[in-house]
Amino acid sequence: MSITLTIILSTALLSYLAFSREELRDGMLFWPYMAAKRGQHYRFVTGGLVHADFMHLLFNMVSLYSFGGVLEEVLLPSLFDGRGRGLFALLYGLSLVFSCLPDYFLHRHNPGYRALGASGAVSAVIYSAITIVPTMPIRFFFFPIDIPGWVFGFLYLALSYHLARRGGDNIGHNAHFWGAVFGIVYTLAAARAFAGIDLAARFLAQMLPG
Repeated sequence: MSITLTIILSTALLSYLAFSREELRDGMLFWPYMAAKRGQHYRFVTGGLVHADFMHLLFNMVSLYSFGGVLEEVLLPSLFDGRGRGLFALLYGLSLVFSCLPDYFLHRHNPGYRALGASGAVSAVIYSAITIVPTMPIRFFFFPIDIPGWVFGFLYLALSYHLARRGGDNIGHNAHFWGAVFGIVYTLAAARAFAGIDLAARFLAQMLPG
């Protein structure tokens, strides 16, 4: 079984169980105050395994399925051969933590702040794929026209940054933004370290052919 499918099935099962078990959900969600005061640092990871409701879960898992399989089984192996799947697993795990760090430092003294969902890690997966193939077509259900991945990437980063600064909507825009940033940096660094490839130059070449 692929790592992507394993993550999806595990996340779906735990999220489903947590929908009706408040104690389970509260014990797993990302709670910066409890991580800081009681050393519950496991919440950086377990917070990405539970979701607020079925639609929240469905959106994240469909996005992960759409990009994760291609990244794990095609794009990363094309760069790293046998290391591709391991680097995919590391990307997902580290992005769960990294995407939460800004909110941890912002809210570690606030007992009322809590968050949940895999959005930060899913953003990392999407942006890793875009970093490797910036021209990949991306289409939304409500907007049936393909747009280049790099265009979507820049627009979504700008929107996430703006909404994070504005706040007030109970959506983890910080996690979206920093998960995306981590996905880009991780992929660029891994390509340079393990394959000797300058993905930044290749990215620009694909955006500006000729």
